[in-house]
Amino acid sequence: MKPLWGKKIILLGASSGIGFSTAMAAAREGAKVIIVSSNQDRINMALSELPPDSEGFAVDLSKQGNIENFFTKIGSFDHLVYTAGENLQLNLVSETDLDTTKSFFDLRFWSAVAAVKYATPFINQGGSISLTSGTANARPGAGWSVASAICGAMEAFVRAMAVELAPIRVNCVVPGVLKSNLWDTMPQGDREAMYKYYAETLLLKRVGETQDVAQGFLYLIKQQHGTGQSLVIDGGTLLV
Repeated sequence: MKPLWGKKIILLGASSGIGFSTAMAAAREGAKVIIVSSNQDRINMALSELPPDSEGFAVDLSKQGNIENFFTKIGSFDHLVYTAGENLQLNLVSETDLDTTKSFFDLRFWSAVAAVKYATPFINQGGSISLTSGTANARPGAGWSVASAICGAMEAFVRAMAVELAPIRVNCVVPGVLKSNLWDTMPQGDREAMYKYYAETLLLKRVGETQDVAQGFLYLIKQQHGTGQSLVIDGGTLLV
């Protein structure tokens, strides 16, 4: 019997990147996966690679009402994974537009809060919630003020929800820099230079892949006695 056989897992922000890799990994272990993204074309592409019983829904997660309606429609399920987020822009605080900054919080943090709020009544006994942070909380660089603030807020929220929603397990994964579509807005030369830098400086001597982080989400889903935790998967970023 596969570990997640028959479990229903909802993944918000899962048509690509970490979310899609997590959906693929969960499906291989027997889970029925439901992926959500704002773009129907990307959902269709993702579903073409997932098992036939997988489902996908186009939902604008920036709207609280859409999130509420989605969970009401879906009904009971076992595990929630939230990885949604647009590409961040890295700017020094002196060059940061505050209205744009607020919009980054909307999808990466406030929509995650809304997802937890509206999903919780439908989570089956033994279920879990897994959110996404990042190493910018513990080790920010110049230009990372917004990303760092979002990650710090998320990890504090995870601890609070672990207490408030118990016995539902609430945790988050803390990825380091990965090869993913998160960096698509960065000029190719800058992106490759960044990957090269991390490959040379990280303890494990390679940049992480979305599949590496997907394994972290699967661990948090399957383990039964950890909550309020931030699981770091960063190739040693925080140690060098």
